[in-house]
Amino acid sequence: MLKKLAQSIKGYTKHTILSPLLIMGEVIMEVIIPVLIAMLINCIAPTGEGAEGETNFIAVFFQKLIGTPSESGDMNYILLIGGSIAVCAIISLIFGSLAGRSAAIASTGFAKNLRKRMFERISHFSFRNIDKFSSSSLVTRMTTDVNRLQESFHMIIRTAVRSPSMMIFSLIMAFTINSKLALIFLAAVPVLVVGLTLIMTKAHPIFKRMFKRYDKLNRVVQENLRGIRVVKAFVREEEEIKKFNEVSGEINEDTVKAEKILSYNMPLMQITVYACILLICWFGASVIVNYNVFGIGEKMNTGELTALLNYTMQILMSLMMLSMIFVTIVMSRASAERVCEVLDEESTITDPENAIDAVADGSIRFDNVSFAYHEGKNVLTDISFDIRSGETIGIIGGTGSGKSTLVQLIPRLYDVSGGSVIVGGRDVREYDIHTLRDSVAMVLQKNVLFSGTIKENLRWGNENATDEEMKAACIAACADEFISTFPDGYDTYIEQGGSNVSGGQKQRLCIARALLKKPKILIMDDSTSAVDTKTDAMLRETMANRIPGTTKLIIAQRISSVQECDRIIVIDNGKINGIGTHGELLAGNEIYREVYESQMKGDDKE
Repeated sequence: MLKKLAQSIKGYTKHTILSPLLIMGEVIMEVIIPVLIAMLINCIAPTGEGAEGETNFIAVFFQKLIGTPSESGDMNYILLIGGSIAVCAIISLIFGSLAGRSAAIASTGFAKNLRKRMFERISHFSFRNIDKFSSSSLVTRMTTDVNRLQESFHMIIRTAVRSPSMMIFSLIMAFTINSKLALIFLAAVPVLVVGLTLIMTKAHPIFKRMFKRYDKLNRVVQENLRGIRVVKAFVREEEEIKKFNEVSGEINEDTVKAEKILSYNMPLMQITVYACILLICWFGASVIVNYNVFGIGEKMNTGELTALLNYTMQILMSLMMLSMIFVTIVMSRASAERVCEVLDEESTITDPENAIDAVADGSIRFDNVSFAYHEGKNVLTDISFDIRSGETIGIIGGTGSGKSTLVQLIPRLYDVSGGSVIVGGRDVREYDIHTLRDSVAMVLQKNVLFSGTIKENLRWGNENATDEEMKAACIAACADEFISTFPDGYDTYIEQGGSNVSGGQKQRLCIARALLKKPKILIMDDSTSAVDTKTDAMLRETMANRIPGTTKLIIAQRISSVQECDRIIVIDNGKINGIGTHGELLAGNEIYREVYESQMKGDDKE
């Protein structure tokens, strides 16, 4: 998992390495300061061995550099030591500022790369992969989870380097002052390790469950916003609020449970460290007053005890920061697992070796095809038929009969579970995916427009389309008549999801977008359901004249939308119930005849 995440550091390696190095410089300067303070105290108020008896290697170094005090309270010596402390503090400040800058650049770059990798991976997912995760979960993983990992990464390359370094260096310095007193710190380590391990073991499963509930919360919000018109039309605001509060309450409950467990972290740290301080003060003061008390047998002076207490506080602060890192890592571990699930997911649809890069024509053949979304019952079973290039085929059947699923197998949005789909004389699994899908234009049942101008939406079909080509496609799709009424015409801005145009206008814009592709196969999945019968008839007529060589598959609920097709396929419960012309099916297919008669009765009543 760490190796997978570490790949996102690429491009920011320099700052990732530089930040810990600068932190090390900052820590070294801060570790030197307590020794200099000890020398200052010993010069002003010498006790025991005094300044001349210094044994710490840093103190010895500075004594060789600036000399020793000529007498107690030597002002020149005090000024030199004070100046050295100021220089160390300034250098530490510079190192810390530069480290913070590098850590910020590295962590934001890491998050940028991670989101890019996730988005690229998701973009290549098949429909089956997306069904596995759900869109709300993928959104949460790319936002909340990545933000949490960014915070963790920033903390790891900065605080997680500073805290252990400070603790190690402070321990080393404490041992150089009095090795036996410093053993008190080592005795505290097992207590902390056991306590932190227990906290992590208890908290991690709760955070993991909590993030799954964030997915649910995201889904509830998305559904409410997307269906806000339906919610208001059915006066369901209170029910939606109740649903949101329930999910939000579950997250709150998990958060409180996790935080209660994590709250033991700080008391554990404080009790352990303050116990160390108390013991050091007690034993240290006794050693200064009465040499070799408690069998310690090492001389100390006031300055050294002060330095030892300073190092104790540095160790305390390091442990406090480590506890913060610990809490962050516990929380981000679940996020890391969720992000890696996306990065590890392989698309179920990939390009084959030596892929075919050209589709010969728009002929289609289904050879004993079966398909299931999940293991279990097939959605389609034993589907076999042939379509000649340039034919217009109608597909009709009841809701849930498998019509949309059938046509989604042609551009390989899903792969068949059994049998094969042949396009242009070759199995669709032999084609380069981009080549295949570029030869197939789909106007989906759920029409989708993106935020941008009408021109920008139309150019999804052909990014190099001229204004004349776009206008011609819109005329064929009966869209030019309403576009021309807009003040800005083709530069009219479309809101997200096409919320500022009607359902029928949205459908016609989507048809125009598909026509701009000049495809070999055009699939219209109930894409004229929101237009009137007159416009529907005009659309069929203009498309027949404009793209006569294109194979057209028209899924519809209305018999009138398909009765003029060359052939009509009737699907019932995932199986082909009949294939033929309007007249043939009307004479010999019971399902088709029942649908026709029910619709004709409705027309007669009108």
